[in-house]
Amino acid sequence: MSRTPEPLRRAALPVLVALALTGCAPDAPGSPKDTPSTGTAEKRTTSVRPESPGKPESAASPTHVTIASIGVSSTLMRLGLNEDGTVQVPPAEKGMTAGWYTGGAVPGERGAAVLIGHNDTRFGKAVFHDLRKIGKGADIAIRNDRGAEIHFRVTGTETVGKKAFPTEKVYGSTGERALRLITCDGAFDPQGHPVDNLIVYAIRS
Repeated sequence: MSRTPEPLRRAALPVLVALALTGCAPDAPGSPKDTPSTGTAEKRTTSVRPESPGKPESAASPTHVTIASIGVSSTLMRLGLNEDGTVQVPPAEKGMTAGWYTGGAVPGERGAAVLIGHNDTRFGKAVFHDLRKIGKGADIAIRNDRGAEIHFRVTGTETVGKKAFPTEKVYGSTGERALRLITCDGAFDPQGHPVDNLIVYAIRS
């Protein structure tokens, strides 16, 4: 694991061992269990507590995300932290709804804004099921609660093992107006948990 940045070392909450920062992860205290159903494992996000700059008082909140190239159109729910410091995820019954991690940057503001969505749940395909099909240069549009629409351009994607999730790269400080989309990917382990995580990187257009 890379050296922990100063802001993360100063975090007030305890730091847990990194598991994954995606829509799928091994079981962890305080996080919901994967729920197999008709051969599909429910996938969810767990993580260490990332750097949390907080939402500026003047910033608008994101309410909707559209990725026209892969047919995504979803409202955004607010996601915080569980008591154990893991990142919350949308509940399985809201699998077609993505979430914005409020501890990161506001989309369009300087820093890394993070959206999290399921790939599949026990109810079937979820909002980020086709995220692996997104291409470099694709447009991601986010609308906020003031009616403004902010556009981001995809710069790349990365598939990583859950145990090697790049916490600092995804959540760490950056001078760019960046966006990260996170979900699960890959094959299943013997317990029915996906072994990989898919990360999409984008910057404001």
